[in-house]
Amino acid sequence: MTTAEFRPTVALTRPTLVWERACAVADLELSWGEAALIRENQIALFLLSPTEIYAVDHRDPHTEAHVMARGIVGSKGDRPTIASPLHKEVYDLGTGECFTNPTLVLNTYETRVVGGFIEVAVETKRHAPELLSAA
Repeated sequence: MTTAEFRPTVALTRPTLVWERACAVADLELSWGEAALIRENQIALFLLSPTEIYAVDHRDPHTEAHVMARGIVGSKGDRPTIASPLHKEVYDLGTGECFTNPTLVLNTYETRVVGGFIEVAVETKRHAPELLSAA
């Protein structure tokens, strides 16, 4: 009797980044946050200068509340920060590192300006080509 190795067909999904328009740069006020819903992600946007725009999760990692756009913008040295409006954990806007509790991390997103509009890079899943069994 002969046995053949069975390898099922597998479809993989891989995250890929896509640029999504959030809002016009003119819609944001300097050093104030605004929340945006982008591809089911609640994202907090912060305009620190016409060329310095940050995007982070709107969800506070400590409390799970969606409040980060209402946080307090500041800095630690030359690093821009956001403090949660609830318990005042302080996060680096560029890296998401929490200065007050190293076990917490705030997700960050890459941003760019195109034609006066802010775009945010968010993950989307795409299907990889199917891998067929070689029997």
